[in-house]
Amino acid sequence: MSASPSDVAPTGSTGPVLLADPRVSAIPVVEDGSPLVDLAGVGLRVSSQPPPPPPGLGLPPTSTDPVPGARPGSHRLVRRTLAERLAEAETLLPDALRLLVVEGLRPVGTQRMIHAAYRARLATERPGIATHALDRLTSRFVAPPATAPHVSGAAVDVTLADGDGRPLDLGCPVDATPEESGGACYFDAPGLDDEARHLRRVLACALVPAGLVNYPTEWWHWSFGDRYWAHVTGSPFAVHGPVAAPDHASDAAATLSPRARPGGG
Repeated sequence: MSASPSDVAPTGSTGPVLLADPRVSAIPVVEDGSPLVDLAGVGLRVSSQPPPPPPGLGLPPTSTDPVPGARPGSHRLVRRTLAERLAEAETLLPDALRLLVVEGLRPVGTQRMIHAAYRARLATERPGIATHALDRLTSRFVAPPATAPHVSGAAVDVTLADGDGRPLDLGCPVDATPEESGGACYFDAPGLDDEARHLRRVLACALVPAGLVNYPTEWWHWSFGDRYWAHVTGSPFAVHGPVAAPDHASDAAATLSPRARPGGG
């Protein structure tokens, strides 16, 4: 990616299309009703605890308290359609590597909180910035709640681990802001060492054939069925909209069917 990590080119330029872009928010959702499933229950490795708010947001310690819609273990949940594709992607990795999911479903209350915090930080650092420019800069790292893939159970923050489950170094930590990482959070960031760049390509070579799309400002963020996926793939509609975590997620271990495309095609 050629865009600067600190500033994003305006709409109509060669910069990446971001989640605040009207072309993304205008895509309709035709909900397919795919249930939420627990990734840990279908054999994929998932972080034992949900990730804390990224330190770059400057949130106070009280922000880690439960928010409306949060349930224990909800970070392990994703739509079954996404779980199917992650299971397939796992089979496409070299034998010594595994996927490690850091976060799946995110409560909309959490999304609102981190979006507001990051937007406020950027506004402070850039006095006088226009509202539309502020919204675009914010969406490099935190999606607007209305279009956020995580609140639909349609996205994962995922990295690679070795056979013992130890996370590998892909150039910067998951959830590092563009400011903290010096832009290394961008999938195609310049200046990565050869090993980190290679591992990012290994990750992509497993996830892309399985049907997932990457958000180019975050190497770890991949999705299926949300509005951004629809934009990238040319689908006329998304198939997953916002969803709340149930008290009990579906056990889909026996029903995963890789490459089953919702709505056909």
